[in-house]
Amino acid sequence: MNEQSKPTETGDSRIPDFASREEEAEFWDTHDFTEFLDELTPTKVRVAKPLSVKVEVRFEPDTDHEVEAIAREKGLKKSTLIRSWVLERLRKERHAS
Repeated sequence: MNEQSKPTETGDSRIPDFASREEEAEFWDTHDFTEFLDELTPTKVRVAKPLSVKVEVRFEPDTDHEVEAIAREKGLKKSTLIRSWVLERLRKERHAS
């Protein structure tokens, strides 16, 4: 959802704090967000520009599994994690020069 919860006039939100995505999904599966319109505020959404170049990188199976596990822990796709690592390293290289 592109809106954030804000407290009601009494300062208490009727939208609970969630311990997990599953808990939040269960809540919204059983509630209509229009019941909470008075607690929501619009947020700006940043849309990433489309990527146009694809690069293939080969890993040993063990390395691939390790990268996959780290990506899963972070809730990312493997390619997104690898891309963020490459961009981070490029920033460091630019600053080192």
